[in-house]
Amino acid sequence: METKIRKGKQPSDQTIRKWIEESQKGSQASRDQLVENNTRLVWSVVQRFLNRGYEAEDLFQIGCIGLMKSIDKFDLNYEVKFSTYAVPMIIGEIQRFIRDDGTVKVSRSLKELNHKIRKEKEELTKKNGRMPTIHEIAEALEITPEDVVFANEATRSLSSLNETVYENEGDPITLMDQLSDADETKWFEELALRDVVHHLEHRERLIVYLRYYRDQTQSEVAKRLGISQVQVSRLEKKILDKIRQEMVE
Repeated sequence: METKIRKGKQPSDQTIRKWIEESQKGSQASRDQLVENNTRLVWSVVQRFLNRGYEAEDLFQIGCIGLMKSIDKFDLNYEVKFSTYAVPMIIGEIQRFIRDDGTVKVSRSLKELNHKIRKEKEELTKKNGRMPTIHEIAEALEITPEDVVFANEATRSLSSLNETVYENEGDPITLMDQLSDADETKWFEELALRDVVHHLEHRERLIVYLRYYRDQTQSEVAKRLGISQVQVSRLEKKILDKIRQEMVE
């Protein structure tokens, strides 16, 4: 029996998982429900790829292909939100389309911004005797840190999944080989962790980012936040306890 829901009402995670189960068993109605329910999700991803010379509607259609692939491949054995799993699939599908279509088209404004960022980065490096942080560059140019990251990523050349990353006894090993060899359980665990971190408060997310992604010490984080090292230690313990609790629920 196919699960249905009234228009205007947001489906629960349980309902979405039921739709996925029905879709994977061949229900077109449940598949259509999932696509309709995740239209906004696809559009939110498409926004990241605008101003590259492609029509938004074309990118949306490509994104929907990624969405449908995520429906087919989603493993119901893992307690991961479908949207958390679907977003990387949608992004990947659009990126493949842009890569296969040829040279990525970057707007002139992004190119100009990237040039300003590189110039400011060189000046700040000379001035401070070290590489500037993203926030320092953003503050100097009076833009947001997100703008700095986006300009850098948009103007960076794409890597092919078939690009050789190293050789094993003369045999080329590609990015695709690396992805294929990745442990699936670890992949889902990382998605679940990312979802938990996303729901932390702003300062908590910043501490996690600085400590575990930028590999900064508690003292360095304390200086960045303007608090004591003891406070950072207590906050970090509290954050880790919260993450552990969310992961086991």
